[in-house]
Amino acid sequence: MSDTKQQRKSEEVSRSRGVERLVAGQATSDGAGVKLTRVLTQPLQRRLDPFLMLDAFGSNDPGDYIAGFPDHPHRGFETVTYMIAGRMRHRDSAGHEGLLENGGVQWMTAGSGVIHSELPEQEEGVMEGFQLWLNLPGRDKMCAPWYRDFAAGELPTFTTETGAAVTVIAGESHGVAGAVTRDATAPLYLDIHLPAGARFAQPLPAGHNAFIYVYRGEVTVAGTQVAVQRMAILANDAAADGVVIEAGAAPTRVLLIAGQPLGEPIAQYGPFVMNTQAEIHQALADYRDGRFAPISG
Repeated sequence: MSDTKQQRKSEEVSRSRGVERLVAGQATSDGAGVKLTRVLTQPLQRRLDPFLMLDAFGSNDPGDYIAGFPDHPHRGFETVTYMIAGRMRHRDSAGHEGLLENGGVQWMTAGSGVIHSELPEQEEGVMEGFQLWLNLPGRDKMCAPWYRDFAAGELPTFTTETGAAVTVIAGESHGVAGAVTRDATAPLYLDIHLPAGARFAQPLPAGHNAFIYVYRGEVTVAGTQVAVQRMAILANDAAADGVVIEAGAAPTRVLLIAGQPLGEPIAQYGPFVMNTQAEIHQALADYRDGRFAPISG
């Protein structure tokens, strides 16, 4: 359970990773016309293995999001949806259903295949959040689908002595285990709220790919300024033992995401992510022939 009063001593990082590249993301639309920013795009998949995509969505205009994401298939990876504001109803053909609300997370393993819908349950107000796609190793791509909703109060949280308030969605930070762990990809997914001028240090394994996304304020990493709505790909520096994030003159919110690369071939066709084109063709045939069960209820 969450414990917002839990305080943790700041971890030590002797040398921070630097910023290899800043990425602005691409304005696009998905589903039934939902407007969003695709931050992690397909050309970055090899560089940021095991992560396949990161979408940021946010609007106070219901016309930008109210149609949602009607029935659509997935196979071969996991989706992590993190709602900052708003409500989204999730249903899938494996029989899972839930309502994702402010501060909540939905973690879905598509595995062998589900048909899935994500529909807003409000017509006014702000809808804001993120969806991350995390790859599965080849041996697990045809596993049974799995799903879990975490309400905001179920997500582990802590504060550091410097005032950083951290939600641990996946992995471990400052001795606090996240809501989800995965052996193959060892994902770390933190939402970090920093007071003006505060710093946060996070150790990272040398072989893990990592990036941050700033969604409020601005930060500095190893001398490089990262503005709001920018992703910073962190350099794979063997001499660095983690990352140090320093907030600017205003309160800041930033996602820190890292993981162990799979090093496997990536074959993607829309919502199907496999290792070979033959597996993509099989996924298309299975979907076409109704071997992805329709959503019931």
